[in-house]
Amino acid sequence: MIIVDTTVWVDYFNAVENPETKWLDHSFGREALGLLDLILCEILQGVRNDRHFGAVKRDLLKLDVYSAGGTGFALMAARNFRDLRKRGFTVRKTVDCWIATFCIRERSGLLHRDRDYDVFEENLGLHVIHP
Repeated sequence: MIIVDTTVWVDYFNAVENPETKWLDHSFGREALGLLDLILCEILQGVRNDRHFGAVKRDLLKLDVYSAGGTGFALMAARNFRDLRKRGFTVRKTVDCWIATFCIRERSGLLHRDRDYDVFEENLGLHVIHP
C-alpha cells in the first residue's frame, strides 16, 4: 500500500506537474494507493467550489481510506515525536507525525512533497516513494 499525502493531492487536483503528481497519475490502477481519513479531511476542507468538492470526494473515495487512531496509536505517534525531538529534530505538525507513524506501523510507502517527512525517513525507517 502507498499512502498519498495531502501535499501531492493538492498539486494533483490543481493540475500542477511535478515528479510526484506524474508518478501518481501513472500509478492509478497499477499500484495499491490509499489515504488516511485525516488526509481526506485535509484535502476536502481546502476545496472551495461545491461542484469541485463533489468531484474530488468521489475520486478520493474510490481509494482505500484508512483510519488511524485510538489510544495505542496516539501513544506510538507521541513516542515517535519525542524520539525525534531527543535526536534534535522538531516535527512541526502533529498531522505529519500521525501520517508518518501510520506508514511506519503498517509498512506502507508514502508519496509526499513535504520536507517534514525527511526526518522520519532518515531516523525512523519511513519508506518514502521517490519518483
